[in-house]
Amino acid sequence: MKTAELFKKKTVLSYEVFPPKTTDDAHTIYEALDGLQGLCPDFISVTYGAGGGTNCAKTLDIAAAVKNQYKIESVAHLRGLDLSRDEVLQIIGELNEKGIENVLALRGDAVQDTVPTGDFKHADELIAYIRAHSDLNILAACYPEGHPECKSLAQDIAYLKRKADAGASQLITQFFLDNEDFYGFLEKVRAAGITLPIQAGIMPVTNRKSIERMVKMCGIKLPKKFMRIMDRYEHSPAALRDAGIAYAIDQVIDLLAHDVDGIHLYIMNKPYTAKRIYEAVQNIISA
Repeated sequence: MKTAELFKKKTVLSYEVFPPKTTDDAHTIYEALDGLQGLCPDFISVTYGAGGGTNCAKTLDIAAAVKNQYKIESVAHLRGLDLSRDEVLQIIGELNEKGIENVLALRGDAVQDTVPTGDFKHADELIAYIRAHSDLNILAACYPEGHPECKSLAQDIAYLKRKADAGASQLITQFFLDNEDFYGFLEKVRAAGITLPIQAGIMPVTNRKSIERMVKMCGIKLPKKFMRIMDRYEHSPAALRDAGIAYAIDQVIDLLAHDVDGIHLYIMNKPYTAKRIYEAVQNIISA
């Protein structure tokens, strides 16, 4: 089914996974999917990294397994900077063959010291092309603190409006650590006339190095409350993991109390983390 339909009747809960980097690690993604299967996912999205064709094939194979083996709706990520128009048409055909009805259309981040080879320089161009050549449900990304390359949040919301007008049906945010940033962003988005359902992206932070890397890449703000947790528990991996999960649970509960359209968990292929969060909020999300 098209995942945009889900928002008409419930608060949506979804998870993101990524393909393993090597074939030797292929079993890890299916172990993660085994763990997620019992956590009532409305859908699972499958990313792919920079590099084009090979990674896209992995994405489609895993998304097909999610849909056809695990019987869970799947969303395949596509990166415009990697893809030609002909490749997108080929992928649309493969998605149709595999029964996958949903894609997350991204521009993607350019790899350092490489020249992008794709035909789509902006996400709205990819969205419009997919919309013109298919009946796929198209998801798009949004950024509560603004995309790092944008001069202002207002400029970024103007770009988001272009994605909506091009044919996106639902939105997922970049992860954030301060819910007030999301609420302020949501108010501005609605004022701009964007009415699409928006899932709040939450990443349970269980490792200091990983969050520092993500902050550098994405420009995420680190609240004082969050930094106190990092500073206090950084030398105790188990304590930091549990504190990071607890922080994410608090975020999710607050978002649900504010009637968020949905929650999208960036679980880094760690089903244990997803299970802890799901068990803490399952009664709340269905209330």
